[in-house]
Amino acid sequence: MKIAVAIPSYKVQNHVLDVIARMPPQVRRIYVIDDKCPNGSGELVRQQCSDPRVRVIFHEENQGVGGAVRTGYQAALDEGMDIVVKVDGDGQMDPALIPRFTRAIERGQADYTKGNRFHRPESLQGMPPVRLFGNAVLSFMAKLSTGYWTNMDPTNGYTAIHAHVLRQLPLHKLEQRYFFETDMLYRLNTVRAVVHDVPMDAVYADEQSSLRISKVLPEFLWKHCNRFARRYVYGYLLRDFNIGSLYSLVGVLLLLAGGLFGLGQWVHSNLSGQPATSGTVMLAALPVIVGIQFIIAFLHYDVSNVPTEPLLADAQD
Repeated sequence: MKIAVAIPSYKVQNHVLDVIARMPPQVRRIYVIDDKCPNGSGELVRQQCSDPRVRVIFHEENQGVGGAVRTGYQAALDEGMDIVVKVDGDGQMDPALIPRFTRAIERGQADYTKGNRFHRPESLQGMPPVRLFGNAVLSFMAKLSTGYWTNMDPTNGYTAIHAHVLRQLPLHKLEQRYFFETDMLYRLNTVRAVVHDVPMDAVYADEQSSLRISKVLPEFLWKHCNRFARRYVYGYLLRDFNIGSLYSLVGVLLLLAGGLFGLGQWVHSNLSGQPATSGTVMLAALPVIVGIQFIIAFLHYDVSNVPTEPLLADAQD
């Protein structure tokens, strides 16, 4: 298969040439996307890199990492590439691992592969505790919003995807900035693509991240809730109606009924000065308890509903 690599280039002038130099020979094409870099990363590559596989693409406006990767994806599709690997230009992703990321796709076992720094305890030794905790929390939120319960490390940007799957995704709708990786997983779930994790070690160079947790946390929370709601409506109400749909609907109705009844009785008790009877309390609590059980049953069904049949199998048939 013809393998291409997309390298978003923004303030990576200290590392991008070394990243390109370490690209394995099976890579057919390397797209360096200068995302309006103020330090001229793209121009540096164009002047000092003699690798004939390299093509530098310049953005007139900064579009974020997602926008840069989208440009690389589209260039790969236009040139007939089969697999597109995304590698950062800051030296934190070892190009020697590219064969690991493409192997499952080449064998027809996965449609999309992504790095996982949580696979081995030894891989986490260099990760700062704050980043470790943040990634763990984001991983759980991403499982809920994307439906890929068996995958970890959703913010890991070391990825590979087959062109057949790329053509089924609305590239123009993908998030352009820090939520890009999670939004990609959400879009992949809508087409029922199979995603595999690739174990890798965490590497930290001297590049400084411009991501500020306090700034993006409210935005991330909203976007995760938004993706979950859209995934639920599309997957459990529009495209299919199954036992998971019944579990969730009945569970929510019972929770609302019990909660509203209990709230009404509590207000009435406060206004009248008469304590609620034990029967009234049980009548409010029972629907809530049963509703929670139904919600848990829905989550169990959702976990078991992770895509397992690669889209590549249908394409080959």
